[in-house]
Amino acid sequence: MSRLRITRIVGLLIIGLALAGCTTMVISKLGDNLSEAIINQDDPDTVRAGAPAYLLMIDGLISGNPGDRRLLVAGSRLYSAYAAVFVEDRERAKRMAVKAKGYAERALCLDQPAICERSGQPYLEFLPAIRSTGYDELPALYAYALSSALWIQTHSDDWSAVAELPKVEAMLERVITLDKNYERGDPYVYLGIIRTQLPPALGGQPEKGRQAFEEAIEIAQGNNLMAKVEYARRYARLVFDRELHDRLLHEVLAADPQVPGFTLSNVLAQRQAKELLQSAADYF
Repeated sequence: MSRLRITRIVGLLIIGLALAGCTTMVISKLGDNLSEAIINQDDPDTVRAGAPAYLLMIDGLISGNPGDRRLLVAGSRLYSAYAAVFVEDRERAKRMAVKAKGYAERALCLDQPAICERSGQPYLEFLPAIRSTGYDELPALYAYALSSALWIQTHSDDWSAVAELPKVEAMLERVITLDKNYERGDPYVYLGIIRTQLPPALGGQPEKGRQAFEEAIEIAQGNNLMAKVEYARRYARLVFDRELHDRLLHEVLAADPQVPGFTLSNVLAQRQAKELLQSAADYF
């Protein structure tokens, strides 16, 4: 999809808003369409250049409709994705992470106020609130998990922030409990990343991480190329399995990245696969 094509879509959606009197349903649909246009874009540079306008638009829509759960979730997901992939300035990434987490928290706490009340409490006191979430809260819960992970990453110099990681793991596990196939296996990718942060001697769970990556690949029927890249980067390198590492990355490079729902991620995955293969000889 070209940059002109995306611009036309956004323009038509805005016109549609005006004609429809800016009803809540249409506004929520705009947030959904913006997210879809971005994740199905095959040119990351177009997203890098154009996404800030979408972020400003989402901010404006949320400002006018602060209780719209779908808009809050869309805003959180867009800010999380943009900051994680395209923002290199640490302070800017921190600000975006705070906004993404705030939007997701607001969306989730519309129906689950206990989560907001316990968000600053220790893990064992926070856990019951997460376990009380139901299927209707899945989009907000998942957005909260992702934005919380981004928030931790951007505040990794603060040990109190890193200590929040078990809460993210609990949220992802709850998402999977409610729907094993949610987002075509993406929650498993993030669980795999969390569980391969450390080797076993330091408390890591690399084998559980391997199982999570393989589950993600199976659920997505091999279409989620980033799952294979992270499997190679996080697990294969951690256990020094060069054969697995190279096989996964060559599979990524040989695949067609154009898959609805995965296109942008797949294009980025292929770029990263090339970089990992180029550095493999120095690593292993």
